[in-house]
Amino acid sequence: MRYSIFSLARNALSYHEHWPLAWRSPAPKARYDAIIIGGGGHGLATAYYLAKEHALSNIAVLEKSWLGGGNTGRNTTIVRSNYHLDPNAHFYEFSLKLWESLSQELNFNVMYSARGVLNLVHSPADMDASIRRGNAMRLNGIDAKFLTRDEIARWIPNLDCSPEARFPIHGGLLQPRGGTVRHDAVAWGYARAADALGVDVIQQCEVTGIRIDRGAIQGVETTQGFITTTKLGIAVAGHSGHVAAMAGLRLPIESHVLQAMVSEPVKPVLNTVVTSGAVHFYISQSDKGELVMGGDLDFYNSYAQRGNLPAIELVVSACLALFPSFGRLKLMRTWGGIMDMTMDGSPIIAKLPVKGLTMSGGWCYGGFKATPASGWLHAYTIARDEPHPLNAAFTLERFAEGGMIDEKGAGPYAWAH
Repeated sequence: MRYSIFSLARNALSYHEHWPLAWRSPAPKARYDAIIIGGGGHGLATAYYLAKEHALSNIAVLEKSWLGGGNTGRNTTIVRSNYHLDPNAHFYEFSLKLWESLSQELNFNVMYSARGVLNLVHSPADMDASIRRGNAMRLNGIDAKFLTRDEIARWIPNLDCSPEARFPIHGGLLQPRGGTVRHDAVAWGYARAADALGVDVIQQCEVTGIRIDRGAIQGVETTQGFITTTKLGIAVAGHSGHVAAMAGLRLPIESHVLQAMVSEPVKPVLNTVVTSGAVHFYISQSDKGELVMGGDLDFYNSYAQRGNLPAIELVVSACLALFPSFGRLKLMRTWGGIMDMTMDGSPIIAKLPVKGLTMSGGWCYGGFKATPASGWLHAYTIARDEPHPLNAAFTLERFAEGGMIDEKGAGPYAWAH
């Protein structure tokens, strides 16, 4: 949907009172060919690719609250594909390639910014692991470059690269194509594009039960009544275990709180994403000037979208250890996302042991960056009733069969290096 400059001016003068809706708000039908539970980026992307790539026309997305009100709107917007193990490397590289053209694909600016993602190295052992990961990335055709301490110091003058630093910097692994994407634009873009293809995007419609007969999906009980379907996809992030339990399944997933926070806005001071596994910290600067930062989990099971003060203190102290000049800034707000943590740190994108039931979940720290690939591959699995080679390894059964994908380069956290 394109608007002329005159349309923009006219609607601005009327305070957008007559601005057309970006997507419909339909009442649910009695029956759909496929239903996706979850109106975040993953669920909306799944519905969009089902309609676009597989020509399904009778699809619904059911969201218990509002679109993007979960982890899609509660993350730190980082996208990257700097993974070590082949299944994750190929999957996240596919996702990053989709990110690079997503604005054109959806005709909606998702504000992809390839500002680079730099993982700092603080010890000889850290350097060895980082170079090994970088070499694995390059063997898989993924961009990777190792920077020396002096190169980093010239590039990021606010970073404490002195020998006396609390965490001395020996170098860093850079993925130049990594960067950030505007998180709410992703939800809006996919919602609008899915709606244009006939998908019913239904908000304030919570799934309260899953009806199964003879081992096969029959439909879902919702706060707006029973809806029939034979294909049901779960894409609810930290609530994966709760929804799967409605189908009698127990997933190898725990839900934890992960906090993030932003400073007051300042002029441009940081033009890349900086992460550190040893310090348990990552930071970037938003287009509005805020410093966006986060660290490790709060380490208690919870479905609450809020955290606690000790985690905030740890993130702030880590920030000051690396960027002492940021000490006079004020925090503007904090929030928490519900992280669905698998035992091996890798996702589940697969058919489940109920006919017609699939899921995309267990994303740990990789959920937002996986959004387009997750949706594309989940849609493929639903439509074809079999996995694509890119998600064939991400089965539920791997936890029972010893085929875990124990990714050690998953992110800037305690077990990440």
